[in-house]
Amino acid sequence: MESSKLNLITMLRDHVGELCIEGNFSEALRVANAAVEKAEKDSSNDGDSSEAFASVLEVRGDLLRTTGEYEKARDDYQKAIKLLDGRPDLCIQLGRLHADLGAVHDELGNLDQAIDSWTEAMNCFEKADPPASLDVASLSNNIAFLKKSTGDVDGAENSFLKALEIMHRELGPNHDETASVCNNLGALYLQSGYNEQARDMHLMALDARRKVFGEQHIDTAQSYNNLALALLRTGDEATAKRHFESAIDALESCGPEAVEELESIRDNYLDYLRRDGAEGYANLVEQRISEIIVKWE
Repeated sequence: MESSKLNLITMLRDHVGELCIEGNFSEALRVANAAVEKAEKDSSNDGDSSEAFASVLEVRGDLLRTTGEYEKARDDYQKAIKLLDGRPDLCIQLGRLHADLGAVHDELGNLDQAIDSWTEAMNCFEKADPPASLDVASLSNNIAFLKKSTGDVDGAENSFLKALEIMHRELGPNHDETASVCNNLGALYLQSGYNEQARDMHLMALDARRKVFGEQHIDTAQSYNNLALALLRTGDEATAKRHFESAIDALESCGPEAVEELESIRDNYLDYLRRDGAEGYANLVEQRISEIIVKWE
């Protein structure tokens, strides 16, 4: 694409973004519509302008997705993809368009189409030079969640493992995104009854989050809680109890934004204690957590 056209598209994207930040979505849409109309006219007169037309459609598609007009956004993304079909030199842009189309299908509840679009986006990103590996990992993680929601445990596991392998290679084991995928895979294993594997994944996530965030962090507390649940499944109740306590300790200084996480940990811990017959201690834990929440109010 000519540098002058690229600069105009960048300016358009920035202008539309600024209007959205201001909350002026109607003006943002007017600007985007005018740009699409001009780009379409230019494209009909000049076959080499299809790339610019596709880029402007992408800008409008992003805006429409932001405002919840998913069907219209879908149409813009599909039209842009068609304009760039057969352009291996534009792998990154095509990958981005397929990824955005997948997100729209996900919002519309079209799970199979979302998976297909995200898979095509991954193929595009893998063909880029150099490959956009982290984008591939992010999409593989997204696909895993959709497959998990449909009960495809094996498919979800394979997609999470692909994401984890890339994250581990590109970012290292002690990174928050690597830890997040470990946590996601651990949740899948725990839900599916693979308790030893769930424990291992949650242990990896906890180790990474302690190094990245420290002890007093919501994500660290989440990993303590998740590991505790896995430990209960493997029969290590004493260690599970210590991890529940560590989860509460981790959240105590986090403030009101941690209320939901603290309530979730409370419910898990109290359920275990009462099933174990420790009603008195469960009441003490419940009182402590209530005092923490009151202090935050």
